[in-house]
Amino acid sequence: MVNMIVQDAIEKKIYLIRGQKVMLSVDLASLYGVPVKRLNEQVRRNIKRFPSDFMFQLSNEEYKILKSQFATSSWGGARRAHPYAFTEQGVAMLSSVLNSERAIEVNIAIMRAFVRLREILLTHKDLATKIEALEAKYKNHDMKFSEYDEHITAIFEAIKELMSPSVEPPKRKIGFH
Repeated sequence: MVNMIVQDAIEKKIYLIRGQKVMLSVDLASLYGVPVKRLNEQVRRNIKRFPSDFMFQLSNEEYKILKSQFATSSWGGARRAHPYAFTEQGVAMLSSVLNSERAIEVNIAIMRAFVRLREILLTHKDLATKIEALEAKYKNHDMKFSEYDEHITAIFEAIKELMSPSVEPPKRKIGFH
């Protein structure tokens, strides 16, 4: 049960930035139990291990968008540089830079979270393909009863709606307005 809670916590810290699933240096440092400064220090000392497809720094715009998504204004604090974003390969490389038992355990959990997300996405795509095939097959059949036609169309629409990503309403700001 505890492992599942940890997996869920990790999955919530995986963001989609620049079309890639990434984790931020702030979140990784927290998971590894090290200060962000130390994590960044180790990365800079081993910068050859982190090419641009393993790690990149957030732009001003990306940082503003991400910061606005968090309810607490203390996220990120007063920092001089924007956080780094690590791809799955970059996170794997961190285990060789941060050489501790905790880093190894956290890395294993993170790799499992990335794999689980990939499996969920593949299942979602497979399901969408199967539904499209069923819908195409259904449209080719001549049905005698129009009420069945309406019901089946409604079912397809409901399934498509469930599969599409939900748009969350903007969160109410805390404090005085």
